[in-house]
Amino acid sequence: MTTTLARPAATDLEIRHAKQPRSGVLLTGAAWIIAVLFVLPVLWMILTSFHTEQDAAANPPKLAAPLSLEGYRSFFDSGPWPPLANSLTASVVSTLLVLLLALPAAYALSIKPVKKWSDVMFFFLSTKFLPVVAGLLPVYLFAQKVNLLDNIWLLIILYTSMNLPIAVWMLRSFLSEVPTEMLEAAQVDGAGLVRTLREIVAPVVAPGIAAAALICFIFSWNELLFARVLTGTRAETAPVFLTGFVTSQGLFLAKVCAASLVVSLPVLAAGFAAQDKLVQGLSMGAVR
Repeated sequence: MTTTLARPAATDLEIRHAKQPRSGVLLTGAAWIIAVLFVLPVLWMILTSFHTEQDAAANPPKLAAPLSLEGYRSFFDSGPWPPLANSLTASVVSTLLVLLLALPAAYALSIKPVKKWSDVMFFFLSTKFLPVVAGLLPVYLFAQKVNLLDNIWLLIILYTSMNLPIAVWMLRSFLSEVPTEMLEAAQVDGAGLVRTLREIVAPVVAPGIAAAALICFIFSWNELLFARVLTGTRAETAPVFLTGFVTSQGLFLAKVCAASLVVSLPVLAAGFAAQDKLVQGLSMGAVR
């Protein structure tokens, strides 16, 4: 006669471990689906840019259509270098100005907090509440009055003022992570404010500065509304130049996709080059 021993009931820990692989597979699958949904339009744009206009406008789409560089030839033959140079100038110069202004402001609001600093931070945030289109007419009239229409410096000033509140908010959270002991040691050694910011604070929060700079650069590079209204031929930016490929005659899809890919390359290159700093900076600013 054989006896069978009853198997003890699984503990909560075993049940939890048994469920983890299944939940992990589901989360991984969901992440892949979301990633494909985000990447698929970009891949479709790249594929369309290598088609002729007739194949790009075909319905249903021709996936196996012969490849062509017609869209890229049309883009580069149309003279894109001045608009690209204007976008690069406005984005780089405004980003540098934002960092020069935002770092001392964030230092004053975090490491050396001023009175009612929360009201100051709310004021910075409130400047982003106003829709951009609501301020378009006053800015246009002011630029017309001071003779700054179709001037790249007007865009630099606007992009600096638009991105400054974002940079102050980001850098303040980054600077809050700086150990106060380092600043006290710098004061004991006789370091002034400028030297403290340059030699003590900036190296510690370098990932955060890189993250803020990249976000400001992307926002400046992609801005269209002000550039469309306030510029003409001399200060035309790349996004404005890109809209010129959309015509009422049709057959512009391949050229628009080719132009969009080329215009996106500087942002993609900057993001790829600073991806490590960007991840570190966003993580440092989010975890307290």
